[in-house]
Amino acid sequence: MNIRLHQQARTTPAIRREIQSSSLSERALARLYNTTRSTIRKWRKRDDVADASHRPHQLQTTLTLAQESIVVYLRTALQLPLDDLLTVTREFLNPAVSRSGLDRCLRRHGVSNLKALQPRASRPVVKPFKAYEPGFVHIDVKYLPAIEGDPRRYLFVAIDRATRWVFIAVKKDRTALSAKAFLKALIQAAPFRIQKCLTDNGSEFTDRCLRREQGPSGEHTFDRACAEQDIEHRLIPPRHPQTNGMVERFNGRIAEVLQTHHFESTEDLEATLHRYTHLYNHHIPQKALNHRSPVQSMKEWQSSHPHLFRKKVYQLTGLDT
Repeated sequence: MNIRLHQQARTTPAIRREIQSSSLSERALARLYNTTRSTIRKWRKRDDVADASHRPHQLQTTLTLAQESIVVYLRTALQLPLDDLLTVTREFLNPAVSRSGLDRCLRRHGVSNLKALQPRASRPVVKPFKAYEPGFVHIDVKYLPAIEGDPRRYLFVAIDRATRWVFIAVKKDRTALSAKAFLKALIQAAPFRIQKCLTDNGSEFTDRCLRREQGPSGEHTFDRACAEQDIEHRLIPPRHPQTNGMVERFNGRIAEVLQTHHFESTEDLEATLHRYTHLYNHHIPQKALNHRSPVQSMKEWQSSHPHLFRKKVYQLTGLDT
């Protein structure tokens, strides 16, 4: 039994039980246990052996219950600081109230923390991505770290919105021709038919920034490549990278890989990125996919919507035939 004894207690719980059960007189018990007769009398009247609370039965406060209610209302409604509330209380309610007494009153009623009473600023609502069938891909370009002795490379990344399947390619530049070649490689590698692609407003994807108010011309190299494959090319709004946040989050994963590895050459860097992408597609479960991997999600989509796919989805990589 966990009993907290007063610091000046002269008796233990065992002695108190002996006092309660003893038939000796108060004087004899006081001499036996080296205590006072009032202590013996106190424990004989009680049924338990634990110390009672030392908290006073009545609070010594100068504020009445009605005045405390008004003080609490002023605190919550006007959110006055303690010193300002003290001035108002002394002027209109009770001139004898002290600062410490007013603070104890606020603590008793749970309104001592002024910041907790202030309304919290509403966080911006993050809208989830609209649900689409496989075939809507997000495309982006990421700078890769320069390897000593080798020119800088660029990582083209595409991720499918429905299955989170990822395809990457390392390019020597980020020109429109590289973007076009990446799109062709993506179409060849994707098991599903690509219907839409979303990109930012970089010059490798569009001429929107060059035309300003007129908008994209549709004659950009990447636009023509999309039109040839009957793919709808969509652009994110200017200065709104969160619209392409799905591929940006994967780029964050790539950044972690780059920070935790040392690369001897560009070939080593490219091989590491491809190994991680394979691991991501085949083995890493995604919370958005009900804790399944992207390839597992694609297989389920293929079984329920076979018309969206142009070749069989395999759990392990290999020949398409």
